[in-house]
Amino acid sequence: MNNTTNLNQLNLSKEMINNLISIGYNTLTPIQEKSLPITLGGNDLIAKAKTGSGKTAAFGIPLLSKLDVKLFRIQAMVLCPTRELADQVATELRKLAKFAHNIKITTLCGGVPYRPQVHSLSHKAHIIVGTPGRILKHLSENNFETDHINTLVLDEADRMLDMGFSEDIQAIIDYLPKNRQTMLFSATYPSKTEILSKEILTNPQYVEVESLHSNDVIAQNFYEASSHENKIYGILKSLQEYKPKSCIIFCNTKIACDELGDELEAYDIPLLVLHSDYEQRERNEVLALFSNKSYPVLIATDVAARGLDIDDVELVINYDLPLDPQNYTHRIGRTARAGKNGHAISFVDDIRVMDDILDFTNSHYELSVQEKTPLDKNFVLQSEWKSIFINGGKKLKLRAGDILGALTASIGLAKDDVGKITTLELCSYVAVKKEVATKAVEGLNTHKIKGRFFRAFLK
Repeated sequence: MNNTTNLNQLNLSKEMINNLISIGYNTLTPIQEKSLPITLGGNDLIAKAKTGSGKTAAFGIPLLSKLDVKLFRIQAMVLCPTRELADQVATELRKLAKFAHNIKITTLCGGVPYRPQVHSLSHKAHIIVGTPGRILKHLSENNFETDHINTLVLDEADRMLDMGFSEDIQAIIDYLPKNRQTMLFSATYPSKTEILSKEILTNPQYVEVESLHSNDVIAQNFYEASSHENKIYGILKSLQEYKPKSCIIFCNTKIACDELGDELEAYDIPLLVLHSDYEQRERNEVLALFSNKSYPVLIATDVAARGLDIDDVELVINYDLPLDPQNYTHRIGRTARAGKNGHAISFVDDIRVMDDILDFTNSHYELSVQEKTPLDKNFVLQSEWKSIFINGGKKLKLRAGDILGALTASIGLAKDDVGKITTLELCSYVAVKKEVATKAVEGLNTHKIKGRFFRAFLK
């Protein structure tokens, strides 16, 4: 069945169907196929689906289909556990919303200045996407009205509860009209998520799609690692074997991340580190540099396991196995997204933790011993991309298209020489092929973009 037939069966507007096709919805994912008939009918929904399954469109399509664009009031609210996920959701919703003009989507998250958000809310919006703590702060100070909200979405509800947002979510719901549609999406469905769903949903229908990861899609290997030296050897061997363009290595602690980063840098591995000690500005930069593939390795704690806009990670390595089995599924779910296959390698120093994970995932894997063969001393893990920092962003109305135009039309780069462009509030990052990086930086520093000069340098 082709996508056009699928979409036509959903009784969507012609404009929305045309837009969905134009932005690449060639086939509906299983969660979209199962949930859309329910939610487009106005019913509450509980959906159990892993990260990367197409959840945003699954709630975004029904949310947008009933939006009254002419009514410039907040009509929908999406709660997310992290700022990164909220930004990702808002970006995807804006793509889905292109079927109509002037749909305003505002993000309200912690970690960024509060007053500009208040100013933005004074100009109204149709949809709010944000984290519970910051949204509740705005509600408590009467910065926006909730009278017209008819849709509430909880994205990654299990993660929000794990992060301690239960009371904030309940407080937010007290502000909302009781007559509304509520959709709850969760990768897992533990008891506390079930309790919350019973309290806030009305006669919900339940759908589930492959919530755990099949070995057909993610090849999973567990290796015995009795020492730190074993793990370092295993990581280097895995990097040499798979030569990933994008790899996340997970550690359980911030100290382990920093120490592992120092050790791997001694082997000339190009890498970034991310954990909760990083300020938002640093965090934004790390994510921009990793997602545009100018650094092939990211070492992170579980703060990076979910809600990040990184869709094509080829390899996940667990330096430490997580003590919570749910976090294992979230970690390895960073790979094999958007229909691709992936690999997950885990080093095991406590067989009981591995057993808990296998019980939780209802799967069977043997604990193997990684064959010790000499490492290639000449191996170099390289990226074909370099990142350029530009000291201008959304606040100065600098858009990705402006940067691409400057690099191609003004400076003379081929379109294939330019990779991912990330525009933040105050700065931007653009990936360019290594061989043209110097030319690109010099050109950006000597050519105007939108009538003004910006500073640019390599990161």
